Parts: sequence; structure tokens; C-alpha cells
Amino acid sequence: MVIDPISDMLITVKNAARVKKGSVLIPYSKIKWEIARIMKDAGYFSNIDRKGKKVHKIIEADIAYRDDGTPRLSDVKRISKSSRRVYKGSKEIGKVKQGFGLMIISTSKGLKTDKEARGEKMGGEIICEIW
Repeated sequence: MVIDPISDMLITVKNAARVKKGSVLIPYSKIKWEIARIMKDAGYFSNIDRKGKKVHKIIEADIAYRDDGTPRLSDVKRISKSSRRVYKGSKEIGKVKQGFGLMIISTSKGLKTDKEARGEKMGGEIICEIW
């Protein structure tokens, strides 16, 4: 039984990138699919795909690598946890690794990156930081 499925997804992806796996399989949920879509748009995944039917759906994500073979994803940090929720207003949202990283924020209009949330002047729950 997984207590925090989002954290489990992020750690699975980080570990797969560290051992240079080509792709990773993640149990499907709508929020995990949105996180994977944001990571693909940011260049951490080269491709994402939904597979399976009904209760047996999975996300297959191909991990992106640089030309020298190092993974584009170096680390992830889960910020808001089930034991401690972290909320920030639009003016409090900073940059991750001086703008080289990415923050995923759950807003009232769905999941957004830190750049999108600042641009739309929206705050919300900080899900994670990726760099």
C-alpha cells in the first residue's frame, strides 16, 4: 500500500534516471498524468503514453537524456506532503535553482508550473520541485 502516490511516482522516475533506464511505468491517475505532461513539456520526458484499460491503466514515460548520456532530470523534491501541506501566494512563489528548475503548483485552474502561476498571478499548493 502506497501512502503518497505522487511521491512514489517522483522517486520512481528519479531512480530510473539515475540507473539510466529508457522508460518507467507508473500506475495511472489524473494528477500523475498531468505531472507527467508538465515534465514532458519541460523536457524531462521525451514521450509519455497511457496504456491499459479501466483499472489497469499505466503511464509509460520515456526518460530524456542529454547528448553526453546524462539524464536531464537530476533530482526531485516533494514539498507538500499528506502530513504537511504547503501553500503559497503568487508573490511568494520563487524560482527553482535560479530558473533552471521547475515547480509544480496545484492551483484552482489545475496544475501549473511556477512560471505559469506567476504569470497568471495565481497561488496554490506546492506539489514538488524538479531540476
